[in-house]
Amino acid sequence: MRVRDWQDILQEVTEESTDPDGWRAVAGSRRDGVGEDLFIGHPSVGVYQLKTYAKNPRELRGVGTRVARRVDDGLDPLLPAEGAAGRFAVRTPPEDEDHAEEMATRLEETLKVHAEAPTEPDHLFEDVMDAMDAPAFGPMDYEFDGRPDELDDLTDEFEEAERLLSAEIDELIEADDVGRGFH
Repeated sequence: MRVRDWQDILQEVTEESTDPDGWRAVAGSRRDGVGEDLFIGHPSVGVYQLKTYAKNPRELRGVGTRVARRVDDGLDPLLPAEGAAGRFAVRTPPEDEDHAEEMATRLEETLKVHAEAPTEPDHLFEDVMDAMDAPAFGPMDYEFDGRPDELDDLTDEFEEAERLLSAEIDELIEADDVGRGFH
């Protein structure tokens, strides 16, 4: 198991050549300490665990690792099903100004179509993600000031990764003096 910077994990997620709307996520506050836990999974790619914290209002830091190579029958019920209340997306920035204008045009057209016809919120979300070329998106179970039960179950499922990532993030937090206020 290789612990890496959380942004490297998200870069790997964005580079996977998979069905972008097949991703699912569970997130909430860390059990012990500052920050948040996140599990993000795709049936054919696997499951990643990330731990992040805000070093200051402008900088998010964290670590992560791949904890499973696929979503099996034991993990599937721990990730939210389609139709969950929350949604998430990972996106990549436009390559250049022309690409940004092209994305903006597609997004504008998508919103016009949905404004003119009755639509479901999930359909709008999916169409907006397609217009923005989002490489990963889907349902999410998230508690801002707590932990979904599934987050605890996933954490317990991957005890070794939990210990390793907790030690790594605690070192980062200590080195950044986050407990002493923002820098």
